[in-house]
Amino acid sequence: MTTVPSTSDTSVATHRLNPQQRKAIVAGAIGNTVEWVDWAVYATFSPVFAGQFFAGGNETTALLSTLAVFAVGFVMRPIGGAVLGAYADRRGRKKGLTLTISLMAGASIVIAVCPTYTQIGVGAPIVLLLARLVQGFSAGGEFGSSSAFLIESAATGRRAFAGSWQQVSVGAGSLIAALLGTILNSTLSDSDLHGWGWRLAFGVAGLLGLVGLWLRRSVHETEAFGKITAKPRRNPVVAMFRDHPGAALRVAGVTIAGTLIYYVWVSYMPAYAHLATGIPLKTALLANTLAMLVFICLLPFGGLLSDRIGRKPTTTAFAAGFVIFAWPAFHFLANGFWSVFVIELIGLVLIVGYSANCAVIMAEQFPPEVRTTGIGLPYALAVAVFGGTAPYITTWLNANHHGDLVWIYVAVAALIGVAVYLTMPETKGKQL
Repeated sequence: MTTVPSTSDTSVATHRLNPQQRKAIVAGAIGNTVEWVDWAVYATFSPVFAGQFFAGGNETTALLSTLAVFAVGFVMRPIGGAVLGAYADRRGRKKGLTLTISLMAGASIVIAVCPTYTQIGVGAPIVLLLARLVQGFSAGGEFGSSSAFLIESAATGRRAFAGSWQQVSVGAGSLIAALLGTILNSTLSDSDLHGWGWRLAFGVAGLLGLVGLWLRRSVHETEAFGKITAKPRRNPVVAMFRDHPGAALRVAGVTIAGTLIYYVWVSYMPAYAHLATGIPLKTALLANTLAMLVFICLLPFGGLLSDRIGRKPTTTAFAAGFVIFAWPAFHFLANGFWSVFVIELIGLVLIVGYSANCAVIMAEQFPPEVRTTGIGLPYALAVAVFGGTAPYITTWLNANHHGDLVWIYVAVAALIGVAVYLTMPETKGKQL
């Protein structure tokens, strides 16, 4: 006699993670954290190793050259989103994730052992550029692959919670890289830090990547991908643009407000507070770091809220909140730790509404055969165009005595977000 599951049993199955799902989410989150440690170590230590890779004589020129190489990494992200996303859609999320972390960690180890400019001349910056291009390529594929893996590994009623760990791991990776920088700066002499300490940082990041690779190899492929293995495979990039253009545009639209405001709040706000109010930069950075810690802790709860009430109300609350908060945030910013901290904290609490939702909303737009490509490519393009330019535009406005207009820049992005989030379909509970 066949036993029919009760309604309560079905509810538990869709709202509770089983041990295998929990293992997959933990492995995915830790692996993604490691991936972003490798990515962030470059920015953390660029002022230290800049003179090692470029001709000496001018520290500022060397640093700008190093940062230019950093920026080139963003150019590769859409390419990585397309190529590695298509690979993960054809060969599986697990294989896609092992490839991205292998590329990222391998590039970190190459930078760690690369000879300096004085040893091999122009070969040094060429190796650095190639390694950073590989890291940008890897980062472009990582978001789509990790988002698809985490969400496909979750119970239906816990998809936003699972997806929130993608953003938790990004923040955790950046904080670990900053902590690594603090430890080495505090324990090594200036000559040791410039001589070999920065190499140690890249070496540690590379070795952590091997740990992430082991974790990713230990998990099972997602059930959603397993269901499409017998189907004929078209090129996922072509299929995405031809069969799902509206979904691709929606992913880009969802990203605009979130990535732009995130970069302004996390990357620009400490420097703006320092320039506008005279607060010491280290104090503004401390306020930013503490607010980031709260933000990271709140992300899973934001995912749980989205799983309970839906994607549209939580994302709309984020965007509408910034329409209201943008002007007071910049107008009432003052020279004091608590002023900067409270404004940073309010902004990051609002951003939880976007960051806890972005991965799950994007994953729920596409069928599994194009899901990784559909997430990764439009997202990477939007980040490159809107997120990557946000620090430059805000800095330009401030340098040209238009810092008082930054709040309008933020508010307009938030208004775009309100329009996108209110008009997008609610995908909570949608079958993947």
